[in-house]
Amino acid sequence: MNILLEKLKEVLTAVAPIAILVLVLHFTLVPIPDALLFRFFAGIALIVLGLSLLLVGIEIGIFPFGSHMGASFLKSNKLWYVILVGLLLGFFVNVAEPDLHVLATQIEEVMGGYIPIAASLVVVSVGTGVMLALGVLRIVKNFPLNITFVIAYGLIAVLALFASSDMLAIGFDASGATTGALTVPLVLALSIGVAAMKRDSKSSEEDSFGLVGIMSTGAIFGVLVMNLFVKTDGITGVLNTPGLDTGSRIAPFIQKIPGIALESFIALLPIVLLLVVFQKLKFGLPRRSFAKILLGFGYAFVGLVVFLVGVSAGFMDVGNIIGEGLAAYESKAVLVGLGFLLGMLVILTEPAVYVLTHQIENVTSGYIKRSVVLVTLSIGVAFAVGLSMLRIVVPEIQLWHYILPGFLISLALTFFVPKLFVGIAFDSGGVASGPMTATFVLAFSQGASNAVEHSNILVDSFGVIAMVAMTPLIALQVLGLIYKIKSRKSEV
Repeated sequence: MNILLEKLKEVLTAVAPIAILVLVLHFTLVPIPDALLFRFFAGIALIVLGLSLLLVGIEIGIFPFGSHMGASFLKSNKLWYVILVGLLLGFFVNVAEPDLHVLATQIEEVMGGYIPIAASLVVVSVGTGVMLALGVLRIVKNFPLNITFVIAYGLIAVLALFASSDMLAIGFDASGATTGALTVPLVLALSIGVAAMKRDSKSSEEDSFGLVGIMSTGAIFGVLVMNLFVKTDGITGVLNTPGLDTGSRIAPFIQKIPGIALESFIALLPIVLLLVVFQKLKFGLPRRSFAKILLGFGYAFVGLVVFLVGVSAGFMDVGNIIGEGLAAYESKAVLVGLGFLLGMLVILTEPAVYVLTHQIENVTSGYIKRSVVLVTLSIGVAFAVGLSMLRIVVPEIQLWHYILPGFLISLALTFFVPKLFVGIAFDSGGVASGPMTATFVLAFSQGASNAVEHSNILVDSFGVIAMVAMTPLIALQVLGLIYKIKSRKSEV
């Protein structure tokens, strides 16, 4: 109960700025219908409760499971075991990731069912499973992290030459959506568990980060490979804007519960089965410890259901309305400026950011303060959302105009920045684009695109998650350069 109260306070503090911003906009620039405003704040309450329960489940169940899995990799000394288990774990944890479910639903709705939810989930999860296995193999074999990213993004650049602009945006968005509140703690724990088994303490610290970033590239691979066989040229996105009726305010939540509960149960079941199998074959944990991990998965299930119900029953609709309302103003600076502010606030609401920043501070024994990382991420994400809004209102700007130079700069910095910061930066890129980005910010972007006459929702609104995932790569590595310069001065 103490852990739950602590998480409730943490999540409520994080979500409050978004709620206040929406309330201010409601009374000033964009009035919101009463029914939707009620559903928004009811959704906020469910999201706070759901994420709190999910974080409790992560702390007592998912994180210990990931640590034990990581330790088992190095103990086995079998290459086939590392690859097979890494692939299975990467696949199943991403199938269960709520952010990916939200994005897959958005893709299906905006594309009119052309790419079903199941197709997006499977394609992305296969890609992330493959890259997670290769990422663990990299740690075991001591392959350089910066070279790994150069190879991965080099191959992505080749595939991008054959991709349509809409699928390129979706691919990079999927990369961000795969690293949410469920996936990040498990993969971080796995990474730290594998790295901790290494005898070299410096190598162990450096290899504790980077696996999340490597895994997330698998989502891009999956979508771009699918695009080679599934063409989307000629498809124009459609946004189903919410009606302004004042009907039942509770019914939408109740109607969502059975379907979401079943989906969440099916999604989490394979991970629980993996836990049971590995308890029998590898872990051999005391009965009490094993029961506590199972209890953690129970908390995670309930939290997942409550969170997804809160998101799907009105929270995203308000994002659409605010985006449309701001884009309707003659001065588009209003949209860009509010996008910048929204980006600055939304990073503070991401639960996985709290998990990562605490891990950074713990692994580095306080050398890198979590407050410094949070401020750096906040600035990076503010630019990401602001520039995404600019891309919607200026038709000449395309996503690759941002992504290509952004990733080139990010990859170039990996050769000058301390290795620890390379891993932290690429992990932070994925972590920054969590559930609040995949829901509210993406909905905000779609609403804005729908209100701009020349904008194509499918091409212009998707890509905002990609931007949120990219800017921290530069921001955190620049922070690494600052730390490097300061340490050299202190040595002199």
